[in-house]
Amino acid sequence: MPDVEFEANGGTATGYLAEPQDTGPGLIVLQEWWGVDEHIRDVCDRFAREGFVALAPDLFHGETTDQPDEAQQKMMAMNMDEAEKEMRGAVNYVLSHEKCNGNIGSVGFCLGGGLSVWAATANPQIGAVATFYYVMPHGKPDFSKLNAPVLGHFGTSDDFISVDDAKALEAELQQAGAEAAFEFYEGAGHAFFADHNRLGTYNPEHAQTAWGRTVDFFKQHLNHS
Repeated sequence: MPDVEFEANGGTATGYLAEPQDTGPGLIVLQEWWGVDEHIRDVCDRFAREGFVALAPDLFHGETTDQPDEAQQKMMAMNMDEAEKEMRGAVNYVLSHEKCNGNIGSVGFCLGGGLSVWAATANPQIGAVATFYYVMPHGKPDFSKLNAPVLGHFGTSDDFISVDDAKALEAELQQAGAEAAFEFYEGAGHAFFADHNRLGTYNPEHAQTAWGRTVDFFKQHLNHS
């Protein structure tokens, strides 16, 4: 069962919340196309141990899958207007949380990597964005609305996003006025961070490096009062 409910779409949405021991920055953690599964919950728990209030809004509404075909169908069926409102509700929920220091970032993986950037274009409160192997199935947000630096993580052997595509995205973000910096991981495939390893591409060394860079990035940009 989801841990929390929050207001969204004129009703309620659900998500998995992990809290730090002390006050710290907020994060919304955006799922892969598998849904809010054990891996995403674990990522939230890991962020909480680093001092963040981490909420993963459940954009698939309780459904998860470990089948790529089904995951793709769920991703393509996602209503972006609804997802945007649920992400906004998640941002507002975290910002009002008693342990949040008033700053918030967004981070996501694959589908969530695209949604992380999208969330920041729709929520000017978001002060830092991390995107792991950005995938965006439904159109493209207005990058000129970004009010936050963007850290990207991409593998050089990603079957879904080529290095050229990633560099083109980085350039497009920069041309729109965003402070974007992408890191490339030699030989890493898509979902190299995901230790459930459903695609057989998990790389512990690259995952640890990307994690450290992400935590440092958020602490740098979100720890001010």
